Amino acid sequence: MASIAEAFGLRGPRLAAPADLRVVDSVDHGLDALELRLDEHLRVTDPVADAVTRYLLEAGGKRARPLLLLLTAHLGSGIDDDVLSAAEVVEITHLASLYHDDVMDEAETRRGVPSTHTVWGNSVAILAGDLLFARAGQIAAPLGSEVAMLQARTFERLCLGQLHETLGPGETDPVAHYLQVLSDKTGSLIAAAAELGAVVSGADAAYREPLRLFGERIGVAFQIVDDVIDLSADPETGKDQGTDVRAGVATLPVLLLAKRDDEASNRLRARLTSPSDDADLSAAVAELAAHPVVDETIAEAERWQQRALEALAPLPRGTVLRGLETFAEHVVSRTR
Repeated sequence: MASIAEAFGLRGPRLAAPADLRVVDSVDHGLDALELRLDEHLRVTDPVADAVTRYLLEAGGKRARPLLLLLTAHLGSGIDDDVLSAAEVVEITHLASLYHDDVMDEAETRRGVPSTHTVWGNSVAILAGDLLFARAGQIAAPLGSEVAMLQARTFERLCLGQLHETLGPGETDPVAHYLQVLSDKTGSLIAAAAELGAVVSGADAAYREPLRLFGERIGVAFQIVDDVIDLSADPETGKDQGTDVRAGVATLPVLLLAKRDDEASNRLRARLTSPSDDADLSAAVAELAAHPVVDETIAEAERWQQRALEALAPLPRGTVLRGLETFAEHVVSRTR
């Protein structure tokens, strides 16, 4: 089975030097250790709470956020117990947000399994997310006030992103509103992961802001690419083709389609909004997948990717920088 680092492109020609491979091996070993710690620290004495809070953990996940944290820790002293604890904080915070997101979005599946609220109900799913947020806070507290504050600010942005998504754009430009939601709901936690690696490992403080900007921007690119992947029938995504679009989610291709005023785009938008039947909706989703707005969406992801790479300019040349560049390239290449 490919390692997580390999899955994100960190094993290849760019990172083939012995010094690079030592860092990549360290990240992989750190991810293995993280899984053991998550298994231990997400155990709850109450059997019902234990089953619910561990449900999505056991369903798997990309572990992209802790991967970034463990990589950027090599700008400082490398991976130690505190760094692994910080990686737990990030991943548990991410898990908690998924419980709440699925309730708000009325999602039926997550990571290829029925979503938590469809199994136990909305109230239990929300409380499980709250328990996980509390556990993340407990693990963050011994790492110091700076780490605890960063985690709390990130939690706040996750909530604000969900709130703004729920309320809608109002008088704001829908695309600008959507990108801000992505910054809050996705970019903020990836930014926290990249920054925490430097904070907890004692890296030069000058690296923190470049890492934060990189994480925020590549997080937006990551989610925009997911909007394109949603239109794919690839079974590895754990979703049917156009799951988000079918659920009425205003993804970036849909928002860009709404900005067009030609006859074909207007007709497609009407079919997506009010299809005659499920077959018509399926055909409309397939038409959207081949529409020029998908290329526009990929171009927007590439712009955010480029801005993320530009943020890395102050970092020293070396394995970590090459790893971050490779990670950024992988994010957008998922559409190809």
